[in-house]
Formats: sequence, C-alpha cells, structure tokens
Amino acid sequence: MLHYGPVPKKGLDGWDLQVFGRTASGHQTRWDWDAFQALPRTQVRADLHCVTKFSILDCAWTGVATTALLAAAPPAKAVTHVMVWAEFGYSANMTLADFASRQALLVTHRDGEPLSAEHGAPLRLVVPHLYAWKGPKWVRAVEYLAEDRRGFWEERGYHNRADPWREERYAYQEGDGNGPPR
Repeated sequence: MLHYGPVPKKGLDGWDLQVFGRTASGHQTRWDWDAFQALPRTQVRADLHCVTKFSILDCAWTGVATTALLAAAPPAKAVTHVMVWAEFGYSANMTLADFASRQALLVTHRDGEPLSAEHGAPLRLVVPHLYAWKGPKWVRAVEYLAEDRRGFWEERGYHNRADPWREERYAYQEGDGNGPPR
C-alpha cells in the first residue's frame, strides 16, 4: 500500500463529497455519507496499475460510477477536465473523458469487502486505464475545470496523462499538448 502522507483517522461523522467549479447549475453539490450511499451502485472488474511497476489484477471494485456522479451534478458545457481532491490537499487531474470512462468508479469496496483506511476508505477513485496516482484515496471533492491544471504528483514531475500501456510515468516524457506548462 503506497500513499503520500498519513492515513486519515476520521470517521464518517462530518464526511461529505463535494462537486464544485464549473457546474451546469453554477452551484456546488454536496452529499453526506448516507446520501452518497443512496446513489446508484455498480461493480467493475478491472486491474490497478502502480507507477512503481506492479499491478493488482482482476479486482472487483464496487461503488458509484463517475457517470452517475456526473448525471447527479452535471458539468457546464465548457468543462474539459476535472481535479479530484482528497484529504491533506492531495489532488489528481484528468480529462473529463477519462473521469467519465465506463470503468471509472468512486469505490467503497474491493472484492466484496469495504475498503480499509490504508486502501482509501471511505472513498477512493479508480480509473483502471490510468496509473493509480490518478485515482486518489480518501476522496473529498471533484472540481470541474474549463482547462487542465496539474495535480499533486504532476506538479512534482509525474506525467500529466499517466497511461500505463504507454508507460507515461514522468513529465520529461510529455510531448507537446500533453499538459499545461510546468
């Protein structure tokens, strides 16, 4: 289990998930834990690829599809990217298309078991076609953006796109148009 910083010790009291930024309504949407649990649930079988060159294969991830979140709190037409925010100010950027992919999921369970705190409980993002740093643990918010902005690891030299099949690990590998200026 790799992560930056300590494992949060908070319970679900006071937990919420926010969607803000360039929303279609112009307003923020917020769910507490019970309201989030009431969103439609789904399961996806997919791998998780770590930038350190290991993969966890064929996991059964259960949670809320990002497409369900997008339907409940739609982005404005100008939105092209999202920034996913987690505890301690951690952030992960990606295109709206990556966030909305059919396998992207806000995960609460893996292989039928609730996530442990070390694995991101109560909520982590899994985007199987991107490296795992694009799927932060301890998710708290999704910000809709009209242009790309580098997230936590991208500001520290990681590749802006993060495609594991192209081994897009580091910013020096980026070609023109692969991200905002550093």
